[in-house]
Amino acid sequence: SSCDKSNPGQLKAAARLNYPTVFIPGGTMRPSPDMGSCGLGGELSLLMKQGLVDEQTVLNFKKTGCPSYGACNFMGTANTMQCMAEALGLALPGSAVAAATLMESGRMARAAGRAVLALAEQGICARDIMTPAAFRNAMVVHAAIGGSPNAMIHLPAIAHELGWELDVDEFDRIGREVPRICNVNPSGPHCTESFWFAGGVPAVQEELSNFLDLEVMTATGKKLGENLENLKASGFYERNLGYLHNYGLEKEDVICKAEKCTENGSVAVLHGNIGPEGAVIKYSAVVPEMMRHTGPARVFDCEEDCTQAVVEGKICPGDMLFIRYEGPRGSGMPELFMTSEAIMSNDALRSTTVLISDGRYAGAGRGACVGHVSPEAAAGGPIGLVMDGDLIEMDIPARKLNVVGLKGIRATEEEIQKEFQRRKKELVMPEFRGERTGIYRRYTEHAASAMKGAYLDW
Repeated sequence: SSCDKSNPGQLKAAARLNYPTVFIPGGTMRPSPDMGSCGLGGELSLLMKQGLVDEQTVLNFKKTGCPSYGACNFMGTANTMQCMAEALGLALPGSAVAAATLMESGRMARAAGRAVLALAEQGICARDIMTPAAFRNAMVVHAAIGGSPNAMIHLPAIAHELGWELDVDEFDRIGREVPRICNVNPSGPHCTESFWFAGGVPAVQEELSNFLDLEVMTATGKKLGENLENLKASGFYERNLGYLHNYGLEKEDVICKAEKCTENGSVAVLHGNIGPEGAVIKYSAVVPEMMRHTGPARVFDCEEDCTQAVVEGKICPGDMLFIRYEGPRGSGMPELFMTSEAIMSNDALRSTTVLISDGRYAGAGRGACVGHVSPEAAAGGPIGLVMDGDLIEMDIPARKLNVVGLKGIRATEEEIQKEFQRRKKELVMPEFRGERTGIYRRYTEHAASAMKGAYLDW
């Protein structure tokens, strides 16, 4: 598989069934013109609604935005989860995010067929590979590549299928130590095809081997350290580097030396009185001046209303926008891509405004977007008690997200909690259940917290 949900879905099934398993990544698509990507579609859609682009521009994008099969060519959720499958050891070395149009994809698929037979002969199953040590390795790779925050839902959900709980705060702890060595969109200018040409996941593992457990078992039936040695001897890196030269790039343009990196990790877990269980933000996509921000709350109970307010110019620079009831139990936790794109397409808002939600954002999301706030509003979390005008403070370096004032005036934590108790007695939550049937209703009635993996908890 290639894309956002099919990748973790297959990994969850592998964990549950525990058969000899090799995951085959579907690869990444070719870059669109001017090294662009299909991620431009959100911005173009907004510009079209405002009459700022003509029909020919839209038509050109429709014909070139996704120029081939494969996952979107940036380090969004799709490519992140391909990398996570390889980092967990369940995909063959060097198989994640290869250019889907290359013959290499067919060769790797045939190699996977041979490998799974070898695993069966040796009696090695998925749970022998997806161990806690393998998950820690995957989180190291996630920090190094600037991976999607959606992995902070998917990896815990996979671990749950294995019978144990993955603490999402571990992403934060690892990210504080591991240098982000990959210069890949949206944390850098290069596409994922170039990342694979530069050596892909194995090159990251080579560079950061001192952070990894090289003794873990993998889909080759060999340990990770053996795989890296064998791949190096096979000429894998030299062969693919020539493709990178086609773009006038060198390996270190895409995958840097660890000692030359100035930033560690890419995601943070924030805590405070808005989300006591936690909330996540991809700080590698946040401009320096927004790493700390305090402003008034503007509250919306669905994404559509918030997006419309942004598009209509009803949001002021400095506002702290809230979108709630979009978590697992609220609406199934859809991707809140349009609001974040609307903000980033607005010159006055992109570097002044924070978006906070119990929903989640696209792996290609940009800007100060805090998601996965837990407990969610539909589960009675305090995010559902925030009101317009409350003073909100986000401090990413300190890992804090709090209501610090009421009606625009600073207040003590005791005063805030007393007001929350009053609001909770008067709160009337939206009623969604009557409109839902089947598995959608069952999921929204029983979904676990986003900070645990948002799995169906029955």
